Amino acid sequence: MSPTDTDLIAWLDATAAGDATALKRLYDATAPRLYGLALQVLRRPDLAQDSVQEAFLQVWRNAGDYRASLSPPLAWLGLIVRSRALDQLRRRKSARADNTVSLHDGDDDGCGLLDHLADPAAGPQEQLAQSQLAKTLHHCLEKLGDKQRQVVTLAYLRDLSHSEMAEQLAVPLGTVKSWARRGLEQLKTCVSAFTRGGLA
Repeated sequence: MSPTDTDLIAWLDATAAGDATALKRLYDATAPRLYGLALQVLRRPDLAQDSVQEAFLQVWRNAGDYRASLSPPLAWLGLIVRSRALDQLRRRKSARADNTVSLHDGDDDGCGLLDHLADPAAGPQEQLAQSQLAKTLHHCLEKLGDKQRQVVTLAYLRDLSHSEMAEQLAVPLGTVKSWARRGLEQLKTCVSAFTRGGLA
């Protein structure tokens, strides 16, 4: 039986507390699907595997940053894997990083992150919930101001600290923190409104 979100959240919490066994359980439960996401981006099995390994090293360091109120655990893990895969892609192409990538951007096949994370074995209700979540994230990100949306995507997709974002955006640290705080508050409010029965 596939692990539930409750299982994944519990393992993330335990990982944040330094439990390596919980990290292994999390890896065993999610790595195959996350590998598929990385492979969609990179098209090379070796690089995709490297991206997943790098992502779980990041999870080991940053599991305490996960907030269940903002996204399902698999979506959060998927963001990290996608970020590492994009880093691999940029290193290969020696391309300049794109600071405006958002959670709902598609890949070459036109599918977005949550499309790749969708479980092909999911039942109709689960597929509907996944589709609704993708639409909700898209909608809620579009409702953010440009600056709030930029720092939220930099934080989640690029794994940048406040200081790194301030340097990259050439704005004071306090300004970045303010944008990030307001952006996350607005995103949480919007997503919460949807879960109560409708888009904000």
